[in-house]
Amino acid sequence: MPGKLQIAARHILDHPREVALSSMRELAAKAGVQPSTMTRLSKFLGYDGFNAIRDDHANAMRKPNDGFAARARASAQTGDDLEASALARDMLERLGQELLQLSVGDMLGRITEAAERLSAARRIYVLGLRSSHSVAWHFHYVLSLLGDKAVLLDGTAHTAGDALIWATEEDALLVVSLNPYVVQTLKLAQVARDKGMSVISVTDSAVSPLVNVSDTALLCPVENGSFFHTLTPALAISEVLCGLLANRDKAASVRALQRADDHMLATDVYAHTLPKRAL
Repeated sequence: MPGKLQIAARHILDHPREVALSSMRELAAKAGVQPSTMTRLSKFLGYDGFNAIRDDHANAMRKPNDGFAARARASAQTGDDLEASALARDMLERLGQELLQLSVGDMLGRITEAAERLSAARRIYVLGLRSSHSVAWHFHYVLSLLGDKAVLLDGTAHTAGDALIWATEEDALLVVSLNPYVVQTLKLAQVARDKGMSVISVTDSAVSPLVNVSDTALLCPVENGSFFHTLTPALAISEVLCGLLANRDKAASVRALQRADDHMLATDVYAHTLPKRAL
């Protein structure tokens, strides 16, 4: 888009309720553009005029689609009551297709770029709250087997951001957040950006609020045919990043993993014999 249209479009994305409730002139004034820019934006997007955009936003307000309950209601209204086996097959097939999307277009280049930024960092701070915590935790756990470079911002006692006190521009933040986005995650990502850290985000949309604060944004699909968004593509990205980081210095990775294995053995973490079955 031309620059003025970008400004208008960003304001609409950031303030959807205003679109439904304001006149075109009011909205243009708030966005800092001329009313004619809103008209040109409407044409650019394929609408007959701005009123059509406003009507779409008004309809969306009448039928809110945020949150898991709204998704469940929308699914119930479609009348698609699949048997359990059919639903499971549909979800698994959809997940397979979404994983394949990660290897097309410029995504492989973005993943490689993210791995290079993470490898060059002095420390890697890892952030993912609520449902995204599992992805962040797994990434941190795997890297912890390779050394002490990763720091998990896990929020115990509401201290998620405290470790960033010592972060500098030599460090990187890997942040995971999918719609709906956690406020604290967005705030801490901005803190990292303000400190000059490299920010690599795993998120779900080109208009995710994380994109604007990221050096590299890794976009992953989240639909799986259920009420809930899927974490599978995000976890796949995490695993690929871990693999690329381990591969950059194979000799060092082997030494670190051998040290981890020795520690697990000494502390009797894993079972080495099968328990006897009761007769």
